[in-house]
Amino acid sequence: MAAYDYDLFVIGGGSGGVRASRMAALAGRKVGIAEEYQFGGTCVIRGCIPKKLFVYASQYGEDFEDAAGFGWTVPERHFDWKTLVANKDKEIARLSDMYVANVKKAGVEIFDERAEFLDPHTVVLKKSGKKITAERFLIATGGHPSHEASQIEGSANCITSNEAFYLEKLPRRIVIAGGGYIGVEFAHIFHGLGCDVTLVFRADKVLRGFDEDIRDCLMAEMHTSGIRCVAGRTLTRVDRKGDEVFAFTGKGEVIEADRVMLAIGRHPNTRGLGLDKAGVKLGKHEAVAVDDYSKTNVDHIYAIGDVTDRLQLTPVAIHEAMCFVKTVFEGKPTPVDHHLVPTAVFSRPEIATVGLTETKALEQGYAIDVYQSTFRPLKHTLSGRNTRARFKLVVDAKTNKVLGCHIFGFDAAEIIQMATVALKMGATKENFDAAIALHPTAAEELVTMRTKSYSKP
Repeated sequence: MAAYDYDLFVIGGGSGGVRASRMAALAGRKVGIAEEYQFGGTCVIRGCIPKKLFVYASQYGEDFEDAAGFGWTVPERHFDWKTLVANKDKEIARLSDMYVANVKKAGVEIFDERAEFLDPHTVVLKKSGKKITAERFLIATGGHPSHEASQIEGSANCITSNEAFYLEKLPRRIVIAGGGYIGVEFAHIFHGLGCDVTLVFRADKVLRGFDEDIRDCLMAEMHTSGIRCVAGRTLTRVDRKGDEVFAFTGKGEVIEADRVMLAIGRHPNTRGLGLDKAGVKLGKHEAVAVDDYSKTNVDHIYAIGDVTDRLQLTPVAIHEAMCFVKTVFEGKPTPVDHHLVPTAVFSRPEIATVGLTETKALEQGYAIDVYQSTFRPLKHTLSGRNTRARFKLVVDAKTNKVLGCHIFGFDAAEIIQMATVALKMGATKENFDAAIALHPTAAEELVTMRTKSYSKP
């Protein structure tokens, strides 16, 4: 008789948990997985996928305007919010069902309920009361938007990105608090769909930690497009009167709107999991503390993805899942590699980046050469739109190795993926220069920037 019910039990059916459970099962292990809400996790259900679908929807307004410069006459536009939400829901359901089907096909047993630890080797399923034991556990419960933990009086009158995907109607006016990824992306989504948008953030510019020149480009473009940016502020109170909300800043301003959305960070889903009963230690923001192999302080309990608060990106969670399976079930100890992870912000235009900013490069002791190009995309020579793209390479002045690539422009995310391959291989500026340009494209700027813009010691 087996000592435990399962070789591995996974808590959380998001991208990381699903990948780990499937691969462990395919490696011949008996695996169970519990998901209390819906398979797919933040990314599929209320994150990357629905957000990108909304981004596409928000871009058509500008596309219709741009078409006139190319000879097209577009009839009067009309946008239907409920159609977008319904079609998004249909696609999310399809993807979630696909996750379930793939897990079942691999031989994983699924439990559609919440699991909580009773002791280091036992969890209880809250709906059925069933107790399950496992030799190893993987915690992959993800995170949630900061809401109840905020210091804003009346935060119950606000929504987060979770609720934004399911609003009954499109707000005419919306205030978004937060200058990070989520705040910036939703500001552009709602603005593109015709809303009056005010973005409130505590810093002087949005997207702290990104390249300063790229941040400046985005701030200028947001101003030009009509997104109202209120910098150096935080919301202190939100009141509701009927269908209107009133957002108060720390400097006494009052902003009237139909909705206020909080995009002020995310926190790991660790509360109520019984981790104290399992002896699992938590770190900053109540995240599960793990080592380079995603192992907690308890030898047989691991954690991956946003619940560990390392890099909150879906491909990173999947990478961590694969490293976990290789380490634990394939006898190939594989530490997680968080070096040179590309990322994008789906603003309008997009921002995409990989590697070091010049600030980070200097902090790490590099002497750097910077190459950059600012230009008007070919499309907008006829559309009449005064949008300008910016490409930037940060290069090690001693070795000529490319340390970072930063792009502000349309299709930036598609371009940065291949730039990541080059940087991962240790490409030098000479390697970029030796590549023949594909013309006419924006991406060719990466291999045609021959003149150094400036150097810094």
